[in-house]
Amino acid sequence: MDEKEMMLPEAEPARTIGPEQLKMLTAVLQEYKTGKARTERRIVESENWWKLRNDMEEQKATELGKDGGFKSVSGWLHNVIVSKHADAMEAYPEPNILPREQGDRPEAQILSDIIPCILEQNQYERTYSDAMWQKLKTGTGVYKVVWDKGKLNGLGDIGIERVNLLNIYWEPGITDIQKSRYFFHTELWDKDVLTERYPELEGKLKGQTFLSTRFLYDDTVKTDGKVTVIECYYHKHVGGKQTVQYVQYVNDIVLYATENDRLRPIVQGIGPMGQPAIAQEKPSMAERGLYDHGKYPYIFDPLFPIEGSPCGYGYVDLCRNPQTEIDLLKTSFVKNAMVGATPRYFKRMDGGVNEEEFLDLSKPLVNVNGNLGEDSLRQIDFSPLDGIYVNVLDRTIQELRETSGNTETSTGNISSGVTAASAIAALQEASGKSSRDSNLAAYRAYGELVGMVIELIRQFYDLPRQFRIVGQHGMEQFISYSNKGLQPQHQGTDFGMDMGFRLPVFDIRVSAQKRNIYTKVTQNELAIQFFQMGFFNPQMVDQALMTIEMMEFDGRDEIMQRISRNGTVYQKLVQYMQLALTLAQVARPEMVQGLSQDIMQTMGASAGSVMGRTGGTQMMESDHIAGIGKKEPGIVRNARERAENSTQPAGGSVTREAGGKQ
Repeated sequence: MDEKEMMLPEAEPARTIGPEQLKMLTAVLQEYKTGKARTERRIVESENWWKLRNDMEEQKATELGKDGGFKSVSGWLHNVIVSKHADAMEAYPEPNILPREQGDRPEAQILSDIIPCILEQNQYERTYSDAMWQKLKTGTGVYKVVWDKGKLNGLGDIGIERVNLLNIYWEPGITDIQKSRYFFHTELWDKDVLTERYPELEGKLKGQTFLSTRFLYDDTVKTDGKVTVIECYYHKHVGGKQTVQYVQYVNDIVLYATENDRLRPIVQGIGPMGQPAIAQEKPSMAERGLYDHGKYPYIFDPLFPIEGSPCGYGYVDLCRNPQTEIDLLKTSFVKNAMVGATPRYFKRMDGGVNEEEFLDLSKPLVNVNGNLGEDSLRQIDFSPLDGIYVNVLDRTIQELRETSGNTETSTGNISSGVTAASAIAALQEASGKSSRDSNLAAYRAYGELVGMVIELIRQFYDLPRQFRIVGQHGMEQFISYSNKGLQPQHQGTDFGMDMGFRLPVFDIRVSAQKRNIYTKVTQNELAIQFFQMGFFNPQMVDQALMTIEMMEFDGRDEIMQRISRNGTVYQKLVQYMQLALTLAQVARPEMVQGLSQDIMQTMGASAGSVMGRTGGTQMMESDHIAGIGKKEPGIVRNARERAENSTQPAGGSVTREAGGKQ
């Protein structure tokens, strides 16, 4: 049954949110901004370090560059962030929706297919990349997952974007933003654009009640003719349920407030034959809240968490001190080298040396007056730096690498003393621990994001929508989907008692996309080895399952299920063959011989194919260190595969719950 919504006409109620409430909210916002001052200062400084404006921050604690001379600006810290970002993008996540109940399996499969389409429509890969840059530089990546009514020509759709940390505010001292009393998001709008959208603002946009901190942009950014639009989210219990309420305002003028929206929409049902069905009244926005999931639509992904703040520290905060030491030492080295390369002299005032000719290297002769004594012109002694200072610089660089986890091993450089492929692979795998840990945290945030997407689908996808998905064997499929399968479902009656409704609930398993060419090659070679060893032959089901159960690789459970199903089908086939032979002996004796030959040929062909494949297969020997084959090509491939996978979390998965309310 299709549904259409219309608003129930009623007298306009008194407004709950007015100018007095807005003044209170603005005062709270100013309090939150004051409590966030240190975090904002750290964020702005981190961006300056990222833009290689090292001297701007280093001069606050040192004398570097204050003499107006040369200042070294090296990119060691910059390279750390670039390398970590590459690790994050190689472990780009993808969701797999798992059902809690058997009956929800088809719905979970459809969600697993359409959610990547929704993310792709929002250009989520770019959003994820931007959030990873933000996370590595400032310590925290922030996502916003909302329902955008303006998408699809007014039909509306899910919107996902990265949020500027300087434009959001929360209660100081809390770690989970969902526990913040209020949550604010500010944005600068052009006054004429805002007035065009809200004509009632004509002539009322005067002055600024609030202005957020800004980055030191390379461009000149003017705020003339702009005004700050403030969005405020807060929790409120309505009817025994926690709701998330929303206020959008500018200065002391309400643009929209859910608590002021008390109109109850009427859902007019339409039957399968087009006949009118029973109309139902839905709760108003004041009763229901902005989103049914009852959460602030923001997700924080901190790098190095700290107590008392949802934001974490980034690599700039961790490595800025070694980077400052490197810049100080390199500045001194360059200045010392310039002094040695450009000799200086002591000259007596009455020495009689023609200075212009002395300084002009193109003139072979220099005129002097009178006798030229040894004290008339004397070179200033120069003492070159000792090699110990270079060692200090090297150790400082090594400290930065070790502190950040961006060691030579992680970037593909191995010391000359290590030659065994197993040892190289072990070193490279160990060097990727910090990246794997960071990616696991990103997967947790991604799982929470996908959970919000499912809840928005449950709430707003009332009308069918078309999606192009990748079906079996990579074929394109076009499906129509609505949220009917996500709505509360009646459980019928049991012993005359109404069992009520249940809400479909799903788990979200996050894994890394296999973008690495070496990973794909290794997986393909493993499949070929399984085929050659006869693992897919139904006569070797038990041996294959026992072998694979002792192994560890991605997709192992699915392979075991397929092999088990293949063996079950084969057993049934054998039973049917025996049954056919028995029936033929009774009813058609003349067919027994031909049928027996067909059965023997079928069984013999399967066994022969297995023996033919397994007879020529050589099992790779293992060394006693890391269990890696001694055959040279295999070693190289395995070592390379481990190195490339060192940044992807072990097992490649994080599981979260979606739709926890029942």
